Amino acid sequence: MAGRLCAAALLLLLVLAPRLFAPAFRLLAEDGAPAIYDQGSLLQLTLDHVALVAGSTAASAIVAVVLGVLVTRPSGRDFLPLSRTLVNVGQVFPPVAVLAVAVPLVGFGLEPTLIALVLYGLLPIFENTVAGLDGVPAAVMDAARGMGLDPRRRFLSVELPLAMPLILAGIRLSAVINIGTATIGSTVAAKGLGEVILAGLGTGNTAFILQGGIIVGLLAVLVYDALGLLEARLAARAGRA
Repeated sequence: MAGRLCAAALLLLLVLAPRLFAPAFRLLAEDGAPAIYDQGSLLQLTLDHVALVAGSTAASAIVAVVLGVLVTRPSGRDFLPLSRTLVNVGQVFPPVAVLAVAVPLVGFGLEPTLIALVLYGLLPIFENTVAGLDGVPAAVMDAARGMGLDPRRRFLSVELPLAMPLILAGIRLSAVINIGTATIGSTVAAKGLGEVILAGLGTGNTAFILQGGIIVGLLAVLVYDALGLLEARLAARAGRA
């Protein structure tokens, strides 16, 4: 708990009062270059980054969970290989390649970055959804049938709650991966912390690169921990049930 609080406090200070760290970052700035990123608000860029990741992860979760549910039903089993092929597209083609294809179609900015992140985030959520639903014990399902539950109620009251911790683990992995991957969106003019890192790379300013990298890293750690706590609570609740 203390570590999480320290990480959260450090993140807040970095985005709200970055000048406090100027003496440390000045050691990395050469030839009189600015030690603190001053081409935009770090707070706003962080909020834009979080919104981008949240939106793309939510879209990935909706698509992957729905697809995972469909292929674990008796009528959809035959489509499991095809579904796996589709969700693997985001892993086969790196996000940079997806951006290169998407930009001519939808233009620069937020849209191509969302497309790349949504595709990249599908696989872990889909596979965990399938594993979670297929992993529900047969004895539990037999008991639900014996209680007279119809397929819809069995799914909502038994299968989905038991599978939810594993589904959330896939969402957590997808979100954490996309926190880092979203930085590439700045190459196509999407707002986010990639702007800070790209500014550092473009000017050879290591201080900027480190600022952006630290904020992205702290975000990933805090999101991973927060979703992990939620996952543990759901697993405990499912165990009690």
